[in-house]
Amino acid sequence: MNIIVVGNGGREHTICWKLAQSSLVDKIVVVPGNGGTAHETKCVNVNPKDCDYIKEGENAYVAIAKHENCRMAVIGPEDPLADGLADEFWSASIPCVGPKKAGAQLEASKDLSKNFMKKYGVACAASETFVSKDAACEYIKKHGAPIVIKADGLAAGKGVVVAATEKEALDAVEDLMDSGRVGDAGKKLVIEDYLEGVEISVLAAVSVTPEYAVSGNATIVPFLPARDHKRLMDGAKGPNTGGMGAVCPLDDVTEATMAQFNKDILEPTLNGLIKERFDYRGFIFFGVMLTPKGPKLLEYNVRLGDPETQAVLPLMDFDFAEMCTAILNGSLKKFNFAWKKGYQVAPVVVSGGYPGAYKKGCEITVNKLLLSASGAKLFVAGAVTGRRGGEDDNLLTSGGRVLACSAFGSTFKDAWEHAYQGISAVKFDDAFYRKDIGLPGAAESGKL
Repeated sequence: MNIIVVGNGGREHTICWKLAQSSLVDKIVVVPGNGGTAHETKCVNVNPKDCDYIKEGENAYVAIAKHENCRMAVIGPEDPLADGLADEFWSASIPCVGPKKAGAQLEASKDLSKNFMKKYGVACAASETFVSKDAACEYIKKHGAPIVIKADGLAAGKGVVVAATEKEALDAVEDLMDSGRVGDAGKKLVIEDYLEGVEISVLAAVSVTPEYAVSGNATIVPFLPARDHKRLMDGAKGPNTGGMGAVCPLDDVTEATMAQFNKDILEPTLNGLIKERFDYRGFIFFGVMLTPKGPKLLEYNVRLGDPETQAVLPLMDFDFAEMCTAILNGSLKKFNFAWKKGYQVAPVVVSGGYPGAYKKGCEITVNKLLLSASGAKLFVAGAVTGRRGGEDDNLLTSGGRVLACSAFGSTFKDAWEHAYQGISAVKFDDAFYRKDIGLPGAAESGKL
């Protein structure tokens, strides 16, 4: 079958790479894709601007899917999910991996998400919501610091401030509500208690509809726990980023911890999805803090995480397309999940200056012999194909996070060494990456 994948990041490159391994898949149409998907087997990038068959007023993604005879859609990023693209695909009789608009608001609105958690007893930090700057500031002065300030809407990972002092918290309110930096996302703020602990990411497959609930087939199946490293520099220092690398699985996450996660977070979430009668067939990301009082949910994302996807999917020892089919047809409970015995380490290479201003258009060179010797796989995020130095199809940087170098090892040490051997094969002007992904002291500790 042909599949349309929506998105242009490292997550989408990884999804396409994994789908391409399936014998069920003939072609993957990536809209708009990137320099990595352009060179991936079975993949073809399509830019809607180049499609003269799209009629005025017609949904471009649906039109492309129909034109390419796609029998399944997979939506990568949060914005199209929040805008209801999954609903559009289903209305066109194209089964879609990704929640419909109502369920996608669990990420699109922090306020709605927190109310959902409270309503269904999901273990999480206490919080209050504010639309008045004065009321928010008054609450902070009474509550004290440390405290966490979150813009209600989607802000591309730039809407959360962990404030160590009262002044930092008050400045965050001013910045998010008045500066316009996050647009309308900051008109409403969620202010929540600071949780101390170590953060993990649990990605999961979700198959929930009212019909599946009645038949007993509604379910959420968690993947192996992973950890993102958000700070720019070694030792979890510097500004927050969209993610400087990920590791999977985690030796500090025990079976008992995951059992408590299932009881206090996953099962109440599943119950809530059912009770709200959501049509939620896709993925969910649980951002979790492991506190002294047990796992607490920080946030939902309604899609796979990035860069966690680049560390988790390579460990899947099953057919990803078959799993997507099981999500869609209500047979996920019966699907056989199998995982490789080992570790995956995926450091990210970013453009110099990121997460601030950075150059674009830098040529990327890769020592293919060195990369091949490492066994690592490059998953492209912020890079496109272009013409530079007289050659076509060279990779040129186009974003802050340029690529992840993901490598497997039977031990963490092996995986780490392979990943960093592979990353040494990548060169471009002002390239930067952390040297400690997955090492002791590298993860954010939750202590200020």
